[in-house]
Amino acid sequence: MSFKSKTEQSSRSFVSKKWTFLLCLSCFCAGILFTNRMVAVPESKAIMRTTAVEAEKLKLISEGCNLKAKGEKHVSKDIIGEVFKTHHAIQTLDKTISNLEMELAAARAAQESLHGGSPLSEDVSRVGSSRKRKYLMVIGINTAFSSRKRRDSVRATWMPQGEKRKKLEDEKGIIVRFVIGHSATSGGILDRAIEAEDKKHGDFLRLDHVEGYLELSAKTKIYFATSVALWDADFYVKVDDDVHVNIATLGETLVRHRKNPRVYIGCMKSGPVLSQKGVRYHEPEHWKFGETGNKYFRHATGQLYAISKDLASYISINQ
Repeated sequence: MSFKSKTEQSSRSFVSKKWTFLLCLSCFCAGILFTNRMVAVPESKAIMRTTAVEAEKLKLISEGCNLKAKGEKHVSKDIIGEVFKTHHAIQTLDKTISNLEMELAAARAAQESLHGGSPLSEDVSRVGSSRKRKYLMVIGINTAFSSRKRRDSVRATWMPQGEKRKKLEDEKGIIVRFVIGHSATSGGILDRAIEAEDKKHGDFLRLDHVEGYLELSAKTKIYFATSVALWDADFYVKVDDDVHVNIATLGETLVRHRKNPRVYIGCMKSGPVLSQKGVRYHEPEHWKFGETGNKYFRHATGQLYAISKDLASYISINQ
């Protein structure tokens, strides 16, 4: 009996230890699982909260950048607008000054011609009413007393005559005249020949100037001053009487530069300096241009060129 009771007691003790071990193991696993779950939830919430805060900060920073960029763009537009306004104001002021200079030159030329009793006063009285009209260009054909054949060639080719020339002036705003002064002997045979030719064709602009080969520069300046006094044009053209002009092409070229101030349109040229005596176009002062074989510096040719009204007015004031 005692042996049996001991066996039952030991089996009960064994069972109770086994269940105790399993229970402890289960509690331990449950504790680990519960602890991990409790720790993971706050971490995820913290991560989510941190992510949301950082996103908000990034949003604020990006909005700040956008505001700064927009502000800089607005400031740059304001600066560009002010630059354009200033440039426009300068152009307007420059045009006003040019117009005042032109009016001053015209008034001065008219006053001098009236006081001096030169033939210019007759031209002023003849075209005084036309000064209210705005012309595109005045073409002055530089000619001499001995160039009658050249003038006839120009009349027969590109220079309209009679009513056609008047129509060109009225409809196209283009005035064409032969430009010539007077001989050293006033009222001599040369002057009478030009007067008879002018009476026949009516296409001369007589200058208060004594003709001479060495006075061509002075003649050109007087032509510009006289033209500014007689006609209000955008351009004043000087052309030699041995040059044939396509008026339509010339007009199209000048119109493209109508709004530009202080315009010179012409041809540039250069060439060798001829030091050998006896050849055509021999340069007596060739030594001024350096060694033999050198070229002239690039310069404007005088056969055909046009200048704008403000330049012609400047020449008239400062001749």
